Amino acid sequence: MYKRVIGQIAKYSTKATPLTLQSSRITPPLEKKLEALSQRHDSLLSQLSSNTLSPSDFANASKELAQLTSPKALFEEWMKNRIGLTELQQLLSSSQESDDMIELVREEYTDIMDRIQQLEKDLVTELAPKDSADDASAILEIRSGAGGDEASIFSADIARMYERFAQLQRWKWEILSKSDETGNKGLKDITVNIAGKNVFGLLKYESGVHRVQRVPATEAQGRIHTSTVTVAILPQPTEVDIQIKESDLKVDVYRASGAGGQHVNTTDSAVRMTHIPTGLVVAMQDERSQHKNKLKALKVLRAKVFEQERLKTQNERRDSRNKQIGTGDRSEKIRTYNYPQSRVTDHRINLTLFELEQIISGEALMHVIEPLQEYYLAESLLDE
Repeated sequence: MYKRVIGQIAKYSTKATPLTLQSSRITPPLEKKLEALSQRHDSLLSQLSSNTLSPSDFANASKELAQLTSPKALFEEWMKNRIGLTELQQLLSSSQESDDMIELVREEYTDIMDRIQQLEKDLVTELAPKDSADDASAILEIRSGAGGDEASIFSADIARMYERFAQLQRWKWEILSKSDETGNKGLKDITVNIAGKNVFGLLKYESGVHRVQRVPATEAQGRIHTSTVTVAILPQPTEVDIQIKESDLKVDVYRASGAGGQHVNTTDSAVRMTHIPTGLVVAMQDERSQHKNKLKALKVLRAKVFEQERLKTQNERRDSRNKQIGTGDRSEKIRTYNYPQSRVTDHRINLTLFELEQIISGEALMHVIEPLQEYYLAESLLDE
């Protein structure tokens, strides 16, 4: 439609304000890569048309061509729309139009820009390497860090945030173990199995240190305190994904401690399970049954072993850039929740949102997750 608009604008003579192109997800390095993929598509098409390839080369070329057809079409449409925006911008910078025509052009500009943004999302999704664990369920671990009682209270807040987000996604929330802080309604630590579709794919960038800045309820002088909690997200593998031999396990049983009723300190129901090849250890004591504690411990241990192997494979593929996003490094401070300013800042992508209440309630957590996903996907394209 923009060509029709351009053709009409020359008839008018009122000065217009230039429109500015919005920032693009397709960075110059990524655009060069897309140009190379487009050229590769054309080269493969030429080879297949020449009838000079061997049967095996023909099959391989056909497979590669099929993979490049959709990205090439999206890239060509993206280029076409970018040219249209540039023409509109140039025309408005040098021409004079009526107010009605200015409005028409601005509407056209908005329509094309919306289309470009969708094309960019589709391009990044199409080309980004797929993580086989994205569709999996996940183990969520939350532990209070620096900050004493306030850290354990914030740990409970973070747990409720993820629980509500899980409800909105229609995932199943199963508490495997938790350790309450007596008297302050806080959590020292909690381990949860979250079952559903694309759990790990949505939550995997939540791993790291979450920091809170706020005035604790127990603070008489109104001073702002800083506390931290540690979050880890582990993909939940199936027995096919990761098999643990019984001979690789050391299982110790002991009497449970803490709150729990009459069975505490009367039976050896608590379990400490060690994976000998990796040295990973999981302890579980929430259930009265030793057998149930063993099953829960094995579920968490399998996730830890799987995540260790997954990260090892990723590190072998990763080049020297060593991205700070998606590493799952628990020592990395990833996000700050500032209550006085109602501000949430994700430090990895310099994202700041002034909707803390909606995010900490879980209702708007997706407003943080989606930009992280887009950033990581775009970055992963440059690392291939």
